[in-house]
Amino acid sequence: MMPDKSFLHWPFFADAHRDYAAKIDAWAQANLQSVDHHDVDAACRKLVKALGQGGFLKHTAPATEADKLDVRTLALSRETLARHSGLADFAFAMQGLGAGPISLFGSAGQRAAWLPKTRAGEAIAAFALSEAASGSDVANITTSAKRDGDSYVIDGEKTWISNGGIADLYVVFARTGEAPGAKGLSAFIVEGNNPGLSIVERLEVIAPHPLARIGFKNCRVPASALIGKPGDGFKIAMATLDVFRTTVGAAALGFARRALDETVNRAGSRHLFGAPLGELQMVQGHIADMALDIDAAALLVYRAAWTKDMGAARVSREAAMAKLYATESAQRVIDAAVQIHGGDGVRSGHPVETLYREIRALRIYEGASDVQKIIISRAVTSVAER
Repeated sequence: MMPDKSFLHWPFFADAHRDYAAKIDAWAQANLQSVDHHDVDAACRKLVKALGQGGFLKHTAPATEADKLDVRTLALSRETLARHSGLADFAFAMQGLGAGPISLFGSAGQRAAWLPKTRAGEAIAAFALSEAASGSDVANITTSAKRDGDSYVIDGEKTWISNGGIADLYVVFARTGEAPGAKGLSAFIVEGNNPGLSIVERLEVIAPHPLARIGFKNCRVPASALIGKPGDGFKIAMATLDVFRTTVGAAALGFARRALDETVNRAGSRHLFGAPLGELQMVQGHIADMALDIDAAALLVYRAAWTKDMGAARVSREAAMAKLYATESAQRVIDAAVQIHGGDGVRSGHPVETLYREIRALRIYEGASDVQKIIISRAVTSVAER
């Protein structure tokens, strides 16, 4: 079955987006059919390099300060890659998120030093925000960065850091103390070979990809490693997530589309009680629900991406809705796919079993589902109170 592409003709997209979607899908079909997941570090390095050589990573960071990230292109990239390979989607996404603070707020020198490398796949990026006691509560960060002459000295620990252990570049958020809470944070560029940075623990999860707990002990970086101004860290983190949170929904959408494709194929090829599985009304009902969830998620994802691309300063409400609905609905779609596949649905290595493991984390990272509900509620009530 050919995947549904009719959504590309919605008014959210221009011809350039449709051309790009065809290009990255053709590349994915040619390059992602046999990704080796046994050594995820090596696989991610290979994927980042291949995505760079293919020219796709140039969309994760603007070439000049005058250019802007096109969120629709980022979302189309993640949806397409996720439909083919969760690890390829991860490799692409982290280049954007990891370099995002530099793309959006970096100095000319910082941009020149790092963005050509991340765009080419020559440097792997990481976004080091989460801590053991401050996952969704960014204002509770305790990692510190103290000014010492022409340097800052970073001490503390980060956890659940994607690309931890393989990154060449970490954007680290630390407390510099300009004010209490969120207003006292700053963002720094820390090179992966800095002697003050250590990999405390590699973290294994149900859908394997590079993850680590990272320690900073007397980690000295030059003052020029500061992104923006002291105290800008919270603003930088939130603005970066504001762009890339929508794309998490797009990745979920890609997983859901693959699950639906696999289910339709199963329903047509599997016979039960003397007829194709797809002729059973219960199965037809499940497929209808899956299709409905996918289209509703796509509308929310691409509305958020289009709104940002049209110049909205912030799309926190739209991005939260897109991420929340797309990830939760993809979980439902994939669960239905597993059920319809029967025993094969839980067989290790089967596409829908892989999707079942891949989707779960998306409801947690870059703001868990319950946190998205808080963001949406606050946005709605603040409008009502005006």
